[in-house]
Amino acid sequence: MAAARTDLRRRRRRPDQWVRGLPPIAGSDARILILGSMPGVASISAAAYYAHPRNHFWPILDALYGIDARLPYAERVASLIRARVAVWDVLGQCARAGSLDAAIDLDSAVANDLGRFLRAHRAIDRIAFNGGLARQHFRRQWETAVLAARPNLKLLALPSTSPANASWSYARKLKSWRAALLGSGSG
Repeated sequence: MAAARTDLRRRRRRPDQWVRGLPPIAGSDARILILGSMPGVASISAAAYYAHPRNHFWPILDALYGIDARLPYAERVASLIRARVAVWDVLGQCARAGSLDAAIDLDSAVANDLGRFLRAHRAIDRIAFNGGLARQHFRRQWETAVLAARPNLKLLALPSTSPANASWSYARKLKSWRAALLGSGSG
């Protein structure tokens, strides 16, 4: 399940535009992998996934799994692992000014090694994409190889929890995430 990697040196930008993602959160028995595109500035600065205070990720996981969004980050991570939910990003590094997915220089994007990750986490039966760019990058770099090796893996496109996705209310995002991850669209 090897994916092509883009050579970062060929389009070198200002050093402050280069961003590297965070390591995955995953227990050995994870069943769901939530994939984002690339952590934003607040998340990279805090070394914590979905650290922007207006991002709906943690409030949604609170509603779905009872992971209190007000807990310290380490406790939320431990709760994710107990819930058998893994979190990572499709991209491991890229050139980007700011936090928006639209600002990612796609020619500079280097994918995380999702093939190795999935081989190490065989219980994962669903990948949920937190936003369209995560889904797009996975489709471009990993989908064929991953589905050839794991044909029963379910791929779930979800609305981004980012505050930049302002056209979706929290309630609408929650309903979509609940239906995909828990199989129920009801309140």
